[in-house]
Formats: sequence, structure tokens, C-alpha cells
Amino acid sequence: MSESKHDTDTTEELPRFPAPRSRTCPFAPPPDLLKLQDEGKPLVRVRSWDGTTPWLALTHATQRALLSDQRLSANIGAPGYPHTTEAMKVHAAEMQPSINNTDGPEHARWRRMLTSSFTRRRMEILRPAIQQITDDLIDKMLTGPNPTELNEALSLPLPSLMICELLGVPYEDHEFFQEHATITNAVNRRPEENAATTATLRKYISDLIKKKMDTPGEDVLSDLGERIKAGDLTMEEAAPLGHILLVAGHDTSANMITLSTALLMQHPEQLAALRERSGDDAYMAKAVEELLRYLTLPHLLARRAVVEDFEFEGETIRAGEGVIASLPAANWDPAAFSEPDSLDLARSASHHLAFGWGPHQCVGQQLARIELQVVFSTLFRRIPTLRLAADLDDLTFKEDSQAYGIYRLPIAW
Repeated sequence: MSESKHDTDTTEELPRFPAPRSRTCPFAPPPDLLKLQDEGKPLVRVRSWDGTTPWLALTHATQRALLSDQRLSANIGAPGYPHTTEAMKVHAAEMQPSINNTDGPEHARWRRMLTSSFTRRRMEILRPAIQQITDDLIDKMLTGPNPTELNEALSLPLPSLMICELLGVPYEDHEFFQEHATITNAVNRRPEENAATTATLRKYISDLIKKKMDTPGEDVLSDLGERIKAGDLTMEEAAPLGHILLVAGHDTSANMITLSTALLMQHPEQLAALRERSGDDAYMAKAVEELLRYLTLPHLLARRAVVEDFEFEGETIRAGEGVIASLPAANWDPAAFSEPDSLDLARSASHHLAFGWGPHQCVGQQLARIELQVVFSTLFRRIPTLRLAADLDDLTFKEDSQAYGIYRLPIAW
């Protein structure tokens, strides 16, 4: 049975995915997903935006099992793959193989090309630079307008500067690639618009790599250029890889800084504890893991196509069907986290799935962790009177983006 041919008489009765968030609690996963989870359903059929009926994995244990299963493929061109957007579906067949849409040995080859660039040790070396940039941005913010907008003042500049430094991308181009990243991550863009922005960014990355092949530096794009020279990689392969890193490397961290700041201001006791223990590295590491668990930005991602029939949780999962792992639901699973709806910055939440699970876990997760640890050990310590300059009800949340967040967060002090 194909996932797009599921019993047409019952298709309309299936729960929709994605499900809407609650305006009274916009930081929580959609209530409909939590209700399905409470009903003891680890795996259910849902109705997607295009009428297809993929499986939705709801529990922590189910997602860890499925995202590690070789019978599921990340290939967006595979039959039954549950596409996030119309643009992805239209262009799936022509999508070039890369780290995010390959499996097995081919995926391992891609991942090996980036392993040395994103090791924990190499990311820790960047911590002093991240701290300096954070302090400089806060200095600038304190001498500027009050109120101000957090995305513009801190959340976007910090990860953008760091990913530019790491990749070897000129920061003066940040408005250009941030604009195109917004188009890339939006779920409501026309296919031709998405294709145009992809082509523009790929050409931009290709031109940078060509320059670095002549004058290499200590950065990821120079490393890719050296692999091209050695015959390990082609330019047609390197450009999409650089594109993925550039978009993912700043957008998700920026959203996480802004969304976490808004969340913490709704939990004054937790915020006070974070401020008081800002010099406690072990506490700050736990606090960041809890924020990642509670918020889980990649709310629409972690999708797979089934390539082989198998039995799972009493269900027959067939080749040609799709599977979606709801990472926010997994991170609010009471079987994995006690009182998951409570924000507890002191809890041990490192087994969360905010960076995915299995072979496709986020390659840049160590950089993201360090950026967040530095920001939250610095921001509220240096600006103890920081507060929202708008009502929560007036904020616009990014339900229409593949990475959840807040479009604008006015703050004052």
C-alpha cells in the first residue's frame, strides 16, 4: 500500500500534520500531537499538506528506533518521501546527492568530509572568539536604541559571524545570505522562487570556493577546495554542501537565542537561577540542553521514505510509505522526561532529540551548544533588567518555517 493511496474513505478523518500550536502556550508542541501521545499511540497515520498519509512517530523510543533504521531513507526523491513543501516535492527528482539526502556508505562519505571541521575540540577552540563577539554585540546594543529588536542586535549577528568565520564567507554578505536562508526555510514559497534562491546561493558558494582554491585559508570552504583539487569532490558536490552549512549554521542558532530569551522571561524563577549561576559551566551546559529539549526548533524535519517492508509497534510499515518523526513530541514524552511540560534548567536532558538521531544528527551541534552556553551565561548577567518590550500575544511565531522561532522580539532594559 502506497502512503499516498491510504484508504481514501478515512483519509479526511486523519489528524493533520503539521498541527497548529496553541496561542496560549506557543513554546509547547502542538496540543493535538501531545493528545495523540497521551493516548498511548507511538505511531499514527496523519494527513499531510499534499493529501498524502505518512506515518508520524510520536514517542522518544519510537523515533530513536526509526531514525536509526536502515530500512528508512533520507533520499527526498525516494517513493513515499513525505516532502515538507511543494518546492521540495517539485524539485525532489533533480536534487543533487549531499549530506542531507543520502544513506549508508554514500552518506558516510559526505559526513567524513566535515568531521574534522566540526569536532568538539575544534569548536571549543572557538569559545573565546564567541565570547568576544557576544560581548561586543551586547556593548553595541547597550549604547544603541532602547528598546531594540533582539534578532537584529544579537541573535542573527552572533551565529552569522561565527559561521562566516568557520566557512570562510565574508560577513559583509550576511544580509544577502540571511534573506535567501529565509526563503529556503519557508514552507509557503513557490517552487520557482525556491529554485531561484537555491541557484543563487549555490553560485555564490561556488565562486567563493574557486577563489579559495587559488588563495586558501583556514576554513571549511578552503578545505572543500582542497578536496576538489585532490579529486575527492567535484564543484557540483561541494557547492550544495557549503550551501547547507551556511543556511543551517546561522538560522537555527539565531532562532534558538531569540525563542529561548522569550521563554526564559516567562519563567522568572528559572531565569533568576540561570543569572545567579552564569559562571557555573556544568549548570550552563545542562540549562542549554533543557532549552533545546523544551523548544526543539526543527519541528517539521526528520523525514524518511520506507524502502523495505517491516513490522513495527504492531503495524506493517511498507516500502513506498513515508515516516515523519515529530522531534518536539519526542522531547515532551513523559516516558523519557519527567514532567516534560515543566522547564527545569537543572535537569539532565542531554538525551533529547533536538539535533535529530541516528546517522543524520546535526553535524554542527557542538558549535550551536557553545554559542548558546556563551550567550545565556552572558546576556542576562550583563543586562539583569532585560525584559520583553511587547506582549507575548503580539509576537509572531515561525510556524511557517522549517525552524521554529519568533520573527521579531522587542526587548528593553
